[in-house]
Amino acid sequence: MNPITKVQLVVQLLRWAVTQKRRDIDFRPRNLSNPKFKSARDAISMIPDGAVVMSAGMASNMRSTILFFALGDVFDATRHPAKLTWISNGAMGGRGRVPGTAEEAARPGLCTTYITGHLETVRAMLKAGAEGRVELHTLPQGIIAHAAEAQGNGQDSLLSTIGTSTFLDPRVGTGSAVTPNASMNLVEPAGDQLRYRLPKITAACVLATEADVEGNIYMKTACLYTEVREAVLAAKANGGVSIVTVASIIPKDEPAIFLPADKVDAIVVCPANEQTLTVPQLKHWKMFLPGAHENIPECMEKLDFFNGLLKLDPVRGPVENAMARAAAAQFAKIGHAGMHVINGYGLPIVVGRFVDEGGLTKDVRFLIETGAYGGVPAPGLFFGTALNPDRLTSSAEMFRYCADHLDVTVLGMLQADSQGNVNVSKKSARIQDYVGPGGFPDLVSAAKAIIFVGAFTAKSQTVVENGRVRVIKSGIPKFVEHVDEVTFCGPEALKGGKKVFYVTPVGTLQLTARGLELIEVMPGVDVQRDILDASPATILLPECGTVPVAPEAYLTGKGFRLAWGKGIA
Repeated sequence: MNPITKVQLVVQLLRWAVTQKRRDIDFRPRNLSNPKFKSARDAISMIPDGAVVMSAGMASNMRSTILFFALGDVFDATRHPAKLTWISNGAMGGRGRVPGTAEEAARPGLCTTYITGHLETVRAMLKAGAEGRVELHTLPQGIIAHAAEAQGNGQDSLLSTIGTSTFLDPRVGTGSAVTPNASMNLVEPAGDQLRYRLPKITAACVLATEADVEGNIYMKTACLYTEVREAVLAAKANGGVSIVTVASIIPKDEPAIFLPADKVDAIVVCPANEQTLTVPQLKHWKMFLPGAHENIPECMEKLDFFNGLLKLDPVRGPVENAMARAAAAQFAKIGHAGMHVINGYGLPIVVGRFVDEGGLTKDVRFLIETGAYGGVPAPGLFFGTALNPDRLTSSAEMFRYCADHLDVTVLGMLQADSQGNVNVSKKSARIQDYVGPGGFPDLVSAAKAIIFVGAFTAKSQTVVENGRVRVIKSGIPKFVEHVDEVTFCGPEALKGGKKVFYVTPVGTLQLTARGLELIEVMPGVDVQRDILDASPATILLPECGTVPVAPEAYLTGKGFRLAWGKGIA
């Protein structure tokens, strides 16, 4: 990346840092006779006390920032709207550091119940839950999207096998409730399925990109659709209020209408709306738009530079890169040209980059649960978007597509156990540390093969030296006898004929009818000392007694080329 571009990006970031807390919640464009166009203050004032509100977006993408700001300011001034139930599907918090997110709803008295797929970033809401001020619930992201969609179609619940035999199943775990003494459970057993329901959505607070003077809504420069349509249609079907914020007003374009005017009650024009973090909608980046033909390496360099400046995402070192190459090689062994793949947040995105480095990206169709089809998944803070996507759909449509077409998913893990169960949702017994399942249950249910990638032990000292892995200090086991919370049920996956792998810094395991079997060990690793003795989980060696040693290319990257069915070419 040339120095001028770097300077421009730094200036953009500095401008964002200085202005991110500025908001004009009383702004309304002049010369607009349509009463649907309102200030953010007036729009939020339309939400009654006790409403069930749904917002949309994922992480830093498609955040309705001005509406969150207005929500907090209006409540501070009037104490209304109060006692809300808030639903946000994806990770919609700012980790206590970025304003204008769902964390604005955590004010005492404003929100009494919060429902989401992912809680980790909504630090203020987790704190409120720990203090007993807010009842917290979690459901899979696909389930939330489909439950909202069902309400838009006049249905109050949906049946699914997703989540059976996991913590979401009341016969096994807690169901939806995260905080103790919950007043409700959003999941109930229904034979060999589960019945999921959301409270009746009566308000939507979402972001689109453009509107016309009649009040029709467009997504012409959106990086994602997420659950915008589903939230609005559910609110309207239930006789509620729908609020949409846009960055600009454009001439009417009938074929491009995303939401017709009769589905929208209030439109808030905010020229400062963002396409994604630091990127103004009015100066959007084309790389995220369907049909774009931007240079992918240059785009990645730009995004990596931004991620490095903001330092909100962990830096990956030699050990993590070795693990990611091992996962990419395992992906190549079980994969085939033309397959559909979803990579989860964090290290799985790095796996995708090594699939690209290995030369297979042209043969892979990447999907993202937020609704991006094709292209290359964006890293770090821009997770949820794709570079040069073929098309965008809603997250509900994408999860439905995955159910029929997803071949492989690559996901992270916090813990695994002797039965092959995986925990990704619960870090500790503290409510403040709770993560939630995200779209994980939906993806493991849909995929034919699953590759988990994560640490073998926590707080260990493991290094890569001279093409070898050396475990200096083992650390706290991540492979245990029983996981703290079952987010993925190994026996159910085996019963369904799925292939399941666990890639770690010391080696790769596969779930078989025998149990967890070590199928590959990293060069330099002592199987007995570094794996068997360091794990309370029962780990089996191959029946032949010999564990294959991984290629040194996993560690060094030298000669790292992949071939379908072979791994390293």
